[in-house]
Amino acid sequence: MSKIVPKTAQYFKNYSTQIKIMEVCGTHTSVIMQSGIPALLGGNIQLISGPGCPVCVTNQSYINRLVQLALTPSCCVLSFGDMLKVQGTQMSLAGAKAIGGRAEYFYTPLEVLQKAAQEPSTTFVVAAVGFETTAPVFALLADEVIRQNIKNIKFLTALKTMPPILDIVAAEAEIDGFLCPGNVAVITGEQPFRHIAKKHRKPCVVAGFDPQQITAAIFVLAQQIEQQKHGFFNIYKSAVNAKPQVKANALTEKYFAKGDAVWRGIGLVENSGLYLKPEFADYDCGSYTAGTCSEEEHTNGCRCSEVITGRIAPPQCGLFGTKCTPSTPVGPCMVSVEGACNAYAF
Repeated sequence: MSKIVPKTAQYFKNYSTQIKIMEVCGTHTSVIMQSGIPALLGGNIQLISGPGCPVCVTNQSYINRLVQLALTPSCCVLSFGDMLKVQGTQMSLAGAKAIGGRAEYFYTPLEVLQKAAQEPSTTFVVAAVGFETTAPVFALLADEVIRQNIKNIKFLTALKTMPPILDIVAAEAEIDGFLCPGNVAVITGEQPFRHIAKKHRKPCVVAGFDPQQITAAIFVLAQQIEQQKHGFFNIYKSAVNAKPQVKANALTEKYFAKGDAVWRGIGLVENSGLYLKPEFADYDCGSYTAGTCSEEEHTNGCRCSEVITGRIAPPQCGLFGTKCTPSTPVGPCMVSVEGACNAYAF
């Protein structure tokens, strides 16, 4: 943080209006906490975590379906590592593995191709979880699976898109400005965030992930709010263009179509999910049913639903730091390294 201009730090300390800025992306939250940015801001600028952790907003019905598949003979569920610990209604994938199910993690979804070739009698179910950033990777895998006519790889998708949920949060939450996710904007371009700023009259800044750029974004947002303006700014121009990333979006749109999806703590959001198109239904394991089911969640006192919508900060949950820790997570926000509770715990 040595590069922070003293004038900027002094501006934060002298800021007289109480405001709330939401950093939407979980990676932003992690960098903010690790770099000590909150200590620069004084008492009137409050940073609030948003619904930008894909694991955290995945509904329990989806986890339950993964667990069911992991316990099915001759079936193996493959996912990113943090998904293994997220609790469903009865257990997590790790719990299913402990009683004889098959659930493994991958570093990249493309690893599934080799596993499927080595075990042709096993059906490998890919837990496709993420936002616009990871959707093209799963689309690339689908492209290979379909092109090679691989029969023992199937998908259970919980892919979500950011603009619809931001639209809801901007309309309903008491947020004054948004620090927007640079990784998503790399794929979508600037327009979705320009739209949020204009429609809801709240400033939006797209930023990268180093502390200096995040602090600069907060400075711009604070100035905009102080001056009662609601502009859009892109300070991550090294990676984010005005227009969408053509090739990545084309590949995603080739295999996935938009549909309604349940977000944990928020409910059903229209056209916020991505599902394999009907012509590829043979490669799907019931994604739409799992993704839109709003069965009652078993929280065990966990308040992750309130954390991801900015209603409370992680330490306000009674389980935080006691029953719920990074080594013994109760809720998804403590499981994922992109989760707000995990970031606050360190």
